[in-house]
Amino acid sequence: MTEQQVHRHSSAFIRGMDAVLDGIAAICRLLTGVSMVVLTVTFGWLVFGRYVLNSTPTWVEQVALLLIMVIAFIGAAVGVHEHWHLSVTTLRSSVAPRVRSVFVAVTDLLLAGFGILMLWYGTQLTMFKWGSNIPLIQMPEGLRSLPLTVGGGLILLFSLAHLLRLVLGRDPRSDIIQ
Repeated sequence: MTEQQVHRHSSAFIRGMDAVLDGIAAICRLLTGVSMVVLTVTFGWLVFGRYVLNSTPTWVEQVALLLIMVIAFIGAAVGVHEHWHLSVTTLRSSVAPRVRSVFVAVTDLLLAGFGILMLWYGTQLTMFKWGSNIPLIQMPEGLRSLPLTVGGGLILLFSLAHLLRLVLGRDPRSDIIQ
């Protein structure tokens, strides 16, 4: 294969991978957005029940905890995919482009490692807690840690995709090489 053919094949692969990952991220954004709306509505019901009906719905707190886990962990994974996760770009923006690429790769490797830990320990915790129920809503307790597990898997996936793009010279992040 010539270098041009390899370039075309890698470009097609990257475009396909990006389409799949963008689809996953869109589903995650939708899930976190719906979770935020449901969280807002349930707290509205809590306030209405407490102050108007004089009967506080006790299940709201438990549902809110589940929704916050979804928003936090799935939202963090989307942040990794879309490059708005918590990262410090000041240091890597002030160094030479070659060093900057190394810093970016190290950041992606650290995020991938963090994703592996979240996935592994989140899976262990989810399996351990699945047999008991959350009080007041009678759903498996493992649902509380399931977003941790899924978020970790997604952070791992998105970080590995960033590393692959970096290795193939197809990384679109503007702070890498200017």
